[in-house]
Amino acid sequence: MKKLLLLLLFVPLAAVSQKIFSVEYSSQADIKVYVVDYKSQADLNVFKVDYSSQSKGNEGLWYFIEYQSQADKNIYFVDYASQSDLKIFFVDYKSQSGWNTNSKKFLVY
Repeated sequence: MKKLLLLLLFVPLAAVSQKIFSVEYSSQADIKVYVVDYKSQADLNVFKVDYSSQSKGNEGLWYFIEYQSQADKNIYFVDYASQSDLKIFFVDYKSQSGWNTNSKKFLVY
């Protein structure tokens, strides 16, 4: 019984992934994203990983996939910050990824 309870607690955490597909039109997007110029302006600091298996969790490790049907989230890159749901900054190192604004975490779940 304890094993079943533990399994039920951790399955939702394991299911969270960051496989991202960039759509062509804003109407197709789950999230509208704006890329900011400075890390301090971002809600989320994103690191692009090389493999899908590295994209587990909700900590800004994104894997951009080729097919929309494989995506966990569809995003659209907007031209202005005021049009966005989420502001991101692409970081150079995996250790720099993560949330600056915790109130927007729900967008990527």
